[in-house]
Amino acid sequence: MTEADSVPAANPSDVAIPLERDLFLRTLIGHLAATLQQVVGTEEASGFLSVVGQEIGDELNQTYRHALAVPKLDREQVARVLVDLKRRIQGDFYVAEQDEGTIVLGNRVCPFGDKVLGRPALCMMTSNVFGVIVSENLGYARVVIERAIARGDRECRVLVHLAPSRDADGALGREYHTA
Repeated sequence: MTEADSVPAANPSDVAIPLERDLFLRTLIGHLAATLQQVVGTEEASGFLSVVGQEIGDELNQTYRHALAVPKLDREQVARVLVDLKRRIQGDFYVAEQDEGTIVLGNRVCPFGDKVLGRPALCMMTSNVFGVIVSENLGYARVVIERAIARGDRECRVLVHLAPSRDADGALGREYHTA
């Protein structure tokens, strides 16, 4: 086959490739989490990601307080903020239950999309962001991720205890306090 017989290559910008910034960043984060889990294990990877979640939680907490022009969020505002921030990053969180001692959130779509599958360490982002926002405004949080899309569940279920209690003390999860 001669060079004249070959079909010229298409211009890369003219071919359909499913690549854009959001997909690229979700893929990048997914691979980073998977690599961390493979190299140091899921527990340690969760620890690294929790540091990032802490910083993001601090930033988002300040952003929402400033935008709402309040020094602290009340329980109702906290619940609405948790749902809103996940909606803004294309999650589908909702308040499933709420009372004086707990906020229970469900989620039908992970913001990381299919890149979260098999990468439960990424759930530390949710735990820490929620834990920071709740504890900084209400004084305490214990975040329990009861179900997670990352672990193969159909939906996520996140239980946030708002005060120390027998139920909170016995629950698996992470505890957050104000500094």
